[in-house]
Amino acid sequence: MEKIIILGVGNILMQDEGFGVRVVEELTRRYRFPDNVQVLDGGTLGMELLRFVTGADRLLIIDAVSGGGSPGDLYQFANEEVKAYFKNKVSLHELGIQDVLAALELLAQPVREVVILGIQPAVIDVGLELSEAVQPGVAATADRVLTILQDWRINSLPLT
Repeated sequence: MEKIIILGVGNILMQDEGFGVRVVEELTRRYRFPDNVQVLDGGTLGMELLRFVTGADRLLIIDAVSGGGSPGDLYQFANEEVKAYFKNKVSLHELGIQDVLAALELLAQPVREVVILGIQPAVIDVGLELSEAVQPGVAATADRVLTILQDWRINSLPLT
């Protein structure tokens, strides 16, 4: 059975920078996933994430991304697009993710499929709340995660 990791990253103390973690919180609040799917709050762990993603067949990363669009715009990058995206980093934890993916390659344990879902941040400043432009993206991104999982033949169950 494939090992699938859904990884929300970011700093929840820096408003929209915590977007990935907020989406993971939403997913775990609303859904139950099969045993082969782990939904993780990666925070700002950087290279420490290596121990969590080693052995993963598919990795879905959720983050605030600098895509050049308007605040609240949703982005999706997959496989080779992920490498191109990391050439223009928006925050320090992205460097950690890039290093983790490179380390997996060096260890001959690359992730077969990597997808990044992200949102263009509006505000990266001290604060616990997402900006008004980004807040609606939490539910939209959670829905997109479920669509990607369905494409991977993984079903989630709503919690009631």
